[in-house]
Amino acid sequence: MNKYLSNSFIVYLAGCLLLLVLVPHQEACADDLNPKQLKFFETKIRPVLANHCYTCHSSKSGKTKGGFSLDTREGIRQGGDSGHGVVPGDIDGSLIISAMKHESFEMPPKKQLPANVIKNFETWVKMGAPDPRGGKPIVHSKSVIDFEEGRKYWAFQKPQKVEPPTVKDKTWNGSEIDRFVKKQLDEAGLEPVGTADEEHLLRRDYINLVGLPPTQKQIEEYLSDTSAKKREKLIDRLLNSPQFGERWGRHWLDVARFAESNGRERNFLFPHAWRYRNYVIDSFNSDKPFSRFVQEQVAGDQLKPVAGQSAMEAKIGTGFLAIGPKLLNERNKEVFVMDMVDEQIDVISRSTMAMTVACARCHDHKFDPISTDDYYAIAGILRSTQTLFGRAGGGSRQATPLMSISDNPDLDKKIEQDHAKKIKQLTANLNEINQQLKSKNKKDGVAQGNKSKATKTAKPDPKKLAELRKRQRVLQQQLKQLRQSGPEGVENAMGVSDGPCVDCNVLIRGEVTSKGNKVPRGFLTVLGQQDREELADVKKSGRLELANWLVSPENPLTARVTVNRIWRHLFGEGIVRTVDNFGESGERPTHPQLLDFLAVRLMENEWSFKKTIREIMLSRTYQLSGDYQKTNYQVDPDNRFLWRMNSRRLDAEVLRDSILLSAGELDLVRPETSVVAKYKSTQGIGRGVTEDAFNVEMPKRSVYLPVVRNAVPESLRVFDFAEPSILVGDRMVTTVPTQALFMMNSTFVIDQSKNLAQRLMQQDEPRASQIVAAYRAVVTRSPSDEELERGTQFVDSTTQKLLDKNKNESDAEQLALAAFCQALYASGEFRILN
Repeated sequence: MNKYLSNSFIVYLAGCLLLLVLVPHQEACADDLNPKQLKFFETKIRPVLANHCYTCHSSKSGKTKGGFSLDTREGIRQGGDSGHGVVPGDIDGSLIISAMKHESFEMPPKKQLPANVIKNFETWVKMGAPDPRGGKPIVHSKSVIDFEEGRKYWAFQKPQKVEPPTVKDKTWNGSEIDRFVKKQLDEAGLEPVGTADEEHLLRRDYINLVGLPPTQKQIEEYLSDTSAKKREKLIDRLLNSPQFGERWGRHWLDVARFAESNGRERNFLFPHAWRYRNYVIDSFNSDKPFSRFVQEQVAGDQLKPVAGQSAMEAKIGTGFLAIGPKLLNERNKEVFVMDMVDEQIDVISRSTMAMTVACARCHDHKFDPISTDDYYAIAGILRSTQTLFGRAGGGSRQATPLMSISDNPDLDKKIEQDHAKKIKQLTANLNEINQQLKSKNKKDGVAQGNKSKATKTAKPDPKKLAELRKRQRVLQQQLKQLRQSGPEGVENAMGVSDGPCVDCNVLIRGEVTSKGNKVPRGFLTVLGQQDREELADVKKSGRLELANWLVSPENPLTARVTVNRIWRHLFGEGIVRTVDNFGESGERPTHPQLLDFLAVRLMENEWSFKKTIREIMLSRTYQLSGDYQKTNYQVDPDNRFLWRMNSRRLDAEVLRDSILLSAGELDLVRPETSVVAKYKSTQGIGRGVTEDAFNVEMPKRSVYLPVVRNAVPESLRVFDFAEPSILVGDRMVTTVPTQALFMMNSTFVIDQSKNLAQRLMQQDEPRASQIVAAYRAVVTRSPSDEELERGTQFVDSTTQKLLDKNKNESDAEQLALAAFCQALYASGEFRILN
């Protein structure tokens, strides 16, 4: 016999024998029940299970305590965490028998069942446990995560206050940060490059802190300053600039997935989202402790204002939980709510702890010690929260009120009621006129149809018809304006408040129709909380407790994640490069001791962003040039050991703002609201509003441009603006042809090139001076002799070509100079931060 055939035959026989062993000979299936067995089950067994067991162990109750589901044949035999409920023919192996006798467990818990009932169940098991019930059991399998082992992972251990090492090179002992970096450089046999020159470092400081390059005046003032601490003074001034919050607030808005519309299949607008944007910017400008910042965004509605804070500021911060994308077209309310809760869990856990908790919705996390129970413990907190994102209406199946931020909510309510009455009255008036027009048109049709019969039917008076149509148009316009403007004087925002407090059932496979056991509200077991009963007596949702836990010194993640985000924005890469994932599937820290040092220092400095940024920027590591060094590159091509500064492309906002600034067009005054604010929330893309309405080019800073999901302005979208539907802590950087084409053909770039050229010509300087001024305005440095000569030749030759085409001298010169300015904007040097 062929050996492969022989092996297959052996496998086949083994499979058959295995089936014979595993399938008990006494087991009775539903189709095999005889009338006597069926009667015994229906009269002696099912009533007892229904009356005494289903309350805690059935799909209908939504509970499967101990993992036991007793309302199906498969469920009662499969059993739960402690063993099989019923083993046909085996009384000793059937846990339900010992539980009824109050031996292994006491079931029912309050009173033991009569002896004759227990005897009936023993008889039933002996006869093979005949059971006609079908269906699949709703059973939540017990977690097998070893939390004690999980706590050994580096990210789950509290940051330790580490004493900075001493290094041989005394010039690197000045900063504690530098000592950590230099020690690892020495161990790797790497020699750091030199310090960046003043002009490059000045541009780096300005762009990192305020998102704008220095102007020529600012460059000259700084270079002419001979004081010993001029750079410290510069950094302090930039940290206290209102532009600081616009730059660093935008970093957080990426993480918070900020947008002014819903996205997805019903892209309704969020006309009040701008309040959260301004709240973020103001928080960074005031150097609000990051711990307080987190608390306000998770539970600001439950916090008392601190000194100097308005009563409503913290409530506006809860917009963090309300601005995410939602399934507004979902018919099933429970599906809608649980999907929204899932999105909120994801943004809370990843933004603060860089942990992908949402991966445990359907099963225990595949990589990290996060159980499904952990997920639903946090879900219970958010399930007990009412998310207030606005009265979507107009095609949305899900709608909520907005959050009032008025000092007089009763007055707001009356204004809203009066507004609704006006709309109702105007609608009734319009319907009446429509009916009159319909009636008159019908009479006119009858008259026209009866002409041949010479019937005398009065035709409508043309003047009256014209008057009715005029009134119709006026009413339509008034209604449109009322619906768009909303109630005047009412102050609303997006946010959250507490709803009815509930613990969440585990949803088997994430399905709302497959409810498992309930999980008490709580946090993550691996981070220390094992007893969730402490939230059981909390009469509110538990969000405040969650917020406090997130920023507790006992939480090992939040401070680390925060300083890592700061480091990433200053160096282009985080100490942990996967800034949104500190889990097993993320990268490990390149400088773990430095990360811990900074995390502890952040908490000691009362979670101050500005103090942390200042300390890092004054380090020698931050001031290194981006020069190439062949030997270092061969050992560490990715610059993991920080032997030089990383070069990186400017963010989309910095590119756009820098163009406007150099052209003299940038307006630094913050707009009052937002472009989106003039629209009603019932409107959205494709519902009376087009994408073009938001592809605006106003001379404000880019952080104030409308961020409508699926309709981000082109000047931002082309250069890898953060996708506003998801959390983005580390933007993608692409190099694609559309970016070069945008710099060549965009109306925005062409117009700003002309504006810069006009500014240069107004100075009435020689051509060489214009070229120097253009370089200083765009790339914040003076040109080399060769660059100056080539630039002058280009502008002069282009001017002559335009004159040959009958352009007047002034226009020809301006167009030639504009072409040169555009070439500078399109240069790699302008787009790259060294």
